[in-house]
Amino acid sequence: MKAIGMAAFGWLVPGGAYLLRRRYLQFGIALGLVLGATAAGMALHGGNLWPQAAELQGLDGFTAGLATAGGVVKLLAGGPYLLARLCDYSQTFLSSQTHEYGTTLLVLAGVFNVLAVADGLELRKADQA
Repeated sequence: MKAIGMAAFGWLVPGGAYLLRRRYLQFGIALGLVLGATAAGMALHGGNLWPQAAELQGLDGFTAGLATAGGVVKLLAGGPYLLARLCDYSQTFLSSQTHEYGTTLLVLAGVFNVLAVADGLELRKADQA
């Protein structure tokens, strides 16, 4: 399978790159990590929307850039992020007392998924060699 198709499937289905390589244990672990972090982040009312201009007002450029980058990383969780948006889970960037913990877990879901995709692509290279 082409690397781009594998990466796209791995983004949409957390751990999907492992599934395509028939590494079922790694697939289960990656899927569990991403889904668990997403579910916990949503339970803690983590923000999954892009920060609005009013929320960034008064912040220096670096801090505003980090907040925007956090929005991008949450999108990298793939299917779980899209499912949360389709189910109308949409918390603002700053919405509750526990938003920081929840938002951090949502960001971690994206990071876990990217790591799984990258590792799956490395396995693909190693299998071809």
